[in-house]
Amino acid sequence: MATILFHEIIFGPVHSRRLGSSLGINLLPYDGKVCSFDCIYCECGLNKDFRTRTKLPDRENVREALDNRLKTLQEEGAALDVITFAGNGEPTMHPEFEGIVDDTISLRDYFYPGSKISVLTNGMHLDKPDVFDALKKVDSPVLKLDSAFDKTVRLIDRPNSPTYSVTGQVERYKRFEGNFVLQTLFLRGTFEGRRVDNVTEHEILAWLELVRELNPREVMIYTIDRETPVKGLEKVPYEELQKIARRVEELDIKTNVAG
Repeated sequence: MATILFHEIIFGPVHSRRLGSSLGINLLPYDGKVCSFDCIYCECGLNKDFRTRTKLPDRENVREALDNRLKTLQEEGAALDVITFAGNGEPTMHPEFEGIVDDTISLRDYFYPGSKISVLTNGMHLDKPDVFDALKKVDSPVLKLDSAFDKTVRLIDRPNSPTYSVTGQVERYKRFEGNFVLQTLFLRGTFEGRRVDNVTEHEILAWLELVRELNPREVMIYTIDRETPVKGLEKVPYEELQKIARRVEELDIKTNVAG
């Protein structure tokens, strides 16, 4: 099982298929994973395999690390498209998330005013006012929705909340009034003896209806890129992703496809 854990607070810049030249911020432990989803395709591995007792970096640690890295990049003349909250799990679980976002905006404005700030999030914690407020401040809140059906989400994303529902998630996303990016990973395969496939016509039609209802400013469509912690999962061909994207574009919504 190959996994990728980020062993520092600031990592990169790396080339992101969806975001360009991206400097990453990891607000989670460097030696494990903390997430409210347990996606079977996650490059960081499954939650049970990477438990940690390491403390989260505090706000001042993050600010100092980001300040130092941005200063170095500026001195090197490095290009930077985006600063991305990602890392070893769900960034919005950090108790100082909003304050860290405020610091990041301030440092971005000083060192790289032309770059964007993105947060890759499963959207599970939008009921917390500080999380929602923080995500409203960044340029690109990138919110996950891998299926329109609870059964499929529980198979693929495996949220740790027994009360999770797609309906509830959609209502949370509506609060952004379309000013967000929706991201969906498509895959096929088997998991624990069950068929995994969110690319059937039944799945796509229901997902498209939610896309229409949410009307995000952009939809990111992608598939597996690296080895997954669960065997038996299959990458969806790029041509098939493009066909899905064309159906989204028929709704007058911009798409970003990464095969």
